[in-house]
Order: sequence, then structure tokens, then C-alpha cells
Amino acid sequence: MSTVGNSVSPETQANAGFVAINYIDCKPHYAERFECLFCTRARAIDRMDGFMGMHVLKCHDEGQPYLVISYWREKACFDAWVGSPEFLEGHKRGFEDLREYKERGEEPPMKSDFKTYAILTD
Repeated sequence: MSTVGNSVSPETQANAGFVAINYIDCKPHYAERFECLFCTRARAIDRMDGFMGMHVLKCHDEGQPYLVISYWREKACFDAWVGSPEFLEGHKRGFEDLREYKERGEEPPMKSDFKTYAILTD
């Protein structure tokens, strides 16, 4: 996998207490747009208490999901992010894309499967 977006230091990874991973499958025609959304992201998550960094990974094998891995001090900080105005700000353009596809009666260009993890060891 290659990384799109910012990197996270080994120290940050070691100090995180909670990790969220979003597995995002994109239709081939939407992959470039998806990458553009992350490369020009609002950085709203960066303002959240407890956010420690993130990786966006692109698999070298075509057809595999992107991984969006975010590192948090604790689960409560992540939960606050998901319910925040910053979350909506950070996802606004992607949500708009999905709405437009739905209005046209088309299949969404991407789908996500979110998993959260406690860190057992580093």
C-alpha cells in the first residue's frame, strides 16, 4: 500500500490508545476523485481533542479498498469526532457526491465499512 495524506510518527502510533479504520471501496471511475478529496481535505479532524494523526492507504493491487486509519488518545475522543460539526465539515464534499449520485438514481461511487480497535500491543 502507498500512503495518501499525512503520516503518523512511530511515537504517535505507540502513544495512541484507540484506532479507527475505515475500509473504503471506490468504483474505478471515482478513485481519482476520492484521492483528491483526501489530498485537499478540510483538516477539520486535526482540531479535535485526542486526535493524534491519520494515514490514508492505497493498495498496490487494483480493486482493493483504501484504508483510512486514524489514531486517537482514547475512544471517547473518537466518539466526540463522529458526533461533531467538524465531522460534517470534513466529510461535506464526499457526502455531497453521494447525495448527487442518489438523486440521479445511480449506485454510490463508494462505500465504507468502519471498524474500531483497541490497541493491545505495539
